[in-house]
Amino acid sequence: QVQLVESGGGLVQAGGSLRLSCAASGRTFSNKAMGWFRQAPGKEREFVAAISWSGLTTFYGDSVKGRFTISRDNDKKTVYLQMNSLKPEDTAVYYCAATSAYKAPSSSWSEYDYWGQGTQVTVYS
Repeated sequence: QVQLVESGGGLVQAGGSLRLSCAASGRTFSNKAMGWFRQAPGKEREFVAAISWSGLTTFYGDSVKGRFTISRDNDKKTVYLQMNSLKPEDTAVYYCAATSAYKAPSSSWSEYDYWGQGTQVTVYS
């Protein structure tokens, strides 16, 4: 089992920045691809970003490309999401997720086996 705990959410004005963290515990972290997803009220879960277990491959959802950056520190068992130029439409609960060992990162939520409890991000104009 892998336990994931997100932190760093909050209230921010449009144009501002936040950095989300997702700390992992339990089984090996360094062999798992990680992803960030978000869900706004009344909307479907949306892919935000993903990173391979090595950290060499990253990709992003179209709505955040160029504004958000995903990274990981395998020694600290933590994945990060740096969010810049935030917009009100970025308001959502953000979830981090982990695949099973050595799977490729994916934009599909069904490819992830472990999920955090989520952290709220609210962007006001």
